[in-house]
Amino acid sequence: MLRTEVADNRKWKIEHIFKSLKEWNDLYEKTEKSIDFKGYEGKLADKSSFKACYDAVYALSADIEKLAVYAFMRHDEDTRNSEFNALLAKSEILETKFFSAISFVTPELTSLDEKIILSYISDPDLKDYDYELKQILAGKKHVLSKETEGVLSLGAQVLGGFKDIFGMIDNADLPFPTVKVDGNKVVVTHGTYGVLMQHPDRTVRKATFKAYYKAYESMLNVITATYTGLVNKDVFLSRARKYDGCLTAALESEDVSPKVYENLIKSVHRSLPAMHAYVRMKKRALGLKSMHMFDMYLPIVENAEMKLDYEDAFKIVKEGLAPLGKKYQELLQDAHDNGWIDVEETDGKRSGAYSIGVYALKHPYVLLNYKPTTNNVFTIAHELGHAMHTYFSNANQPISKANYRIFVAEVASTVNEVLLLKYLIQKTEDKNLKRYLLSYYADMIKSTLFRQTQFAEFEYLAHKSVEDGTPLTKDSLNAIYYDLNKKYYGKSVVSDREIAFEWARIPHFYNAFYVYKYATGITAAISIAERIYKNGESAVKDYFKFLSSGGSDSPVELLKLAGVDLTKKEPFKVAMDSFKNAVKEFEELSK
Repeated sequence: MLRTEVADNRKWKIEHIFKSLKEWNDLYEKTEKSIDFKGYEGKLADKSSFKACYDAVYALSADIEKLAVYAFMRHDEDTRNSEFNALLAKSEILETKFFSAISFVTPELTSLDEKIILSYISDPDLKDYDYELKQILAGKKHVLSKETEGVLSLGAQVLGGFKDIFGMIDNADLPFPTVKVDGNKVVVTHGTYGVLMQHPDRTVRKATFKAYYKAYESMLNVITATYTGLVNKDVFLSRARKYDGCLTAALESEDVSPKVYENLIKSVHRSLPAMHAYVRMKKRALGLKSMHMFDMYLPIVENAEMKLDYEDAFKIVKEGLAPLGKKYQELLQDAHDNGWIDVEETDGKRSGAYSIGVYALKHPYVLLNYKPTTNNVFTIAHELGHAMHTYFSNANQPISKANYRIFVAEVASTVNEVLLLKYLIQKTEDKNLKRYLLSYYADMIKSTLFRQTQFAEFEYLAHKSVEDGTPLTKDSLNAIYYDLNKKYYGKSVVSDREIAFEWARIPHFYNAFYVYKYATGITAAISIAERIYKNGESAVKDYFKFLSSGGSDSPVELLKLAGVDLTKKEPFKVAMDSFKNAVKEFEELSK
């Protein structure tokens, strides 16, 4: 489909940001000329100069965001369009110039006497910036001398290159194998691996699994050296900056206590019997005498797609989110009617889906490439969850506090998915569809809560090993991962020797202590959704407080507004009970 063939009510109204390219260019020229903060350098110890500087920074950042989001969206409408590509490149150059111009701010504030920063934090005139200042103050003790910081800055490219090295190994040098599928040779790439692992022919799955991991085994020495280099770098920097350890250093940037990470792992350990029960259920459902790791991704319910037209899908989503109340329903309809959403897959359009916001604009936007599948129905709900989080945060917070952290970014989207799942499971009279939805929900929790916690524990143990003075080797990394795999999946599945190499293909490990956020995010979302079903309006009010909070406090404190305390056992118990109930109901329907 060409973009010109799409109905206007299925395209986002990008003219809400700029009516024309001329308007974009005019603001670009004006903004570019305004990027000059030299007059504030060396003067941030003075309250009036500090306020003037910060006011100017955020005023300019609002315009830069408008320019950048517009360019990004136009580019994604047609990624082949050279004019839009140039627009995006110009906006990126402007952002670089802006961040370079304000790069003096944090180092200068960090160098100030603590009493000055504390006085700013307590000053009502500066309340829009108090949380940011608290973060700067918290990091002050970890900032080194000017000379040392200079040396670390010079070495940043060397210290930060491990992710790029792994990327080259994983995408350019890995010897992708071939397997026979229906008599034809198929190359097992990262993309085809996931598809082939759901192939109904078990010999195809087994051959794919063994060939794929044999490729990683052949590169294990260089991948081990790369990952070990990353862990050693993390240990070096955490010690140089006087942190208690790598975990503390990584989580402090998100303003999250290590207790949350530790509580996640302990809580999941307590709930591993539920995971083992899920694996036993899957083994029975697949009718296997012996289940292997290459059977784990085979769907247990097939032919249960909800092949809905977009309008019908949107209606279902809206009905599923009815527990969130009248205001939420009105905003969903506004999104549908007034140009928030770009629906159709068109020639040259970016694939996938996302939500993006502009602080200066009343509403955010959502990009879809809708197809009539069950997964796409949930994508509508998911992206609208992001959009509503952005809407409420922008409407209720100053620009300095509107952006929420990655730690909570997936909560609102997953709340919507869980609410929609619950609605569909209750509503449908189609037994096969209900079984599919229950298995979809159980798989979502298995993949996002259990599996990501397994990854998180691997990262923790690898870093702890080096911190304790034990060097990492390919054998020790394989042993750590293999033991965890057996621990998490239990005795109902054979932990094939190849699974010991799985750690070597996970790109997220090169952004240390990141994956745990997926697990805490789904835990918080399930807890919030269950609370809404149980307590109704009072829970919805609490949830709206969270949606409206942006980045005004630490993520853990903001989730407490919605009744979720990730430092306690309760949210994890709620999530696990929800998981167990889904598995139980699936088994009862399968009798």
